[in-house]
Amino acid sequence: MRFNDNARLDTSQVEDRRGGFGGFGGGGGGGGRVIAGGGGIGLLVVVVIAMLLGVNPGSVVSPGSTTSPNYGDYGQLQGQTAGDGSSTISQDCQTGADANQREDCRIVGFVNSIQSYWSGEFQQQGEQYQVAKTRFFSGQTQTGCGAADSAVGPFYCPVDKYVYIDLGFFDELRSKFGAQGGAFAEAYVIAHEYGHHVQDMTGTLQQVSSDRTGPQSGSVRLELQADCYAGVWANHAVQTGYIQDLTQQDIAQALDAASAVGDDRIQSEFQGKVTPESWTHGSSAQRQHWFGVGFQGGQPGACDTFSGQI
Repeated sequence: MRFNDNARLDTSQVEDRRGGFGGFGGGGGGGGRVIAGGGGIGLLVVVVIAMLLGVNPGSVVSPGSTTSPNYGDYGQLQGQTAGDGSSTISQDCQTGADANQREDCRIVGFVNSIQSYWSGEFQQQGEQYQVAKTRFFSGQTQTGCGAADSAVGPFYCPVDKYVYIDLGFFDELRSKFGAQGGAFAEAYVIAHEYGHHVQDMTGTLQQVSSDRTGPQSGSVRLELQADCYAGVWANHAVQTGYIQDLTQQDIAQALDAASAVGDDRIQSEFQGKVTPESWTHGSSAQRQHWFGVGFQGGQPGACDTFSGQI
């Protein structure tokens, strides 16, 4: 795939906090080990969750935090600093040509394209889409959902409505999880997280319990719907004007990434056995299937992962 060289990138949708903590004042204790809330899942599952794409929204808190792990129940951390670390993306990432040359600019382009699609889709439904920023960070960061570090992987926080990602995750996607990688594997990751933002805006996050695990759990259904929403965007990616072309190889990269972060594949690799009762994101086959449903139909309405068996 390639970006249109003349497409104008909107870097206001991305904050670059790499190279510095870029922290907040108050709130949970910074620098502590990130843990998952929701029923005392335990350290082993925390490690597994850290390996999965898209930690359950709202489940990331610092050990010293007294905030609730439920969606929307986190206290806002106060005093966000205006600094953006060593960011130069506003100067370096201006056009699609830049996105074709640099990874960080490429992610800006994906964020712009994804939000352009969803903005139009919401408008067609008579609703207004709320832009959600993505924050690049390295090492650790403070969020509206508490303190987080790179080990937790990419995630969406419904309190401050940010997508958080350490770009080093894309290297781990290949080196640790065995994905082929590629530009559209990265696109899938970002589009999945924005799928959670769409769920937040439509009220799905608030309506579905995500604190249970298992192959038919609400948590798995939420994640598979986010995968489906990623596929819906992919269907319309070229129409947004940012992306010039999309090939079968690109879609294969996305499907491969979806397979790499399936619960069964990760458990088999890192635990030596598959335990479906602890699933939080769905199997490799399920994740590929629902991305395909979204991509083939291109309609958000087809992403009903809450009816019947999945």
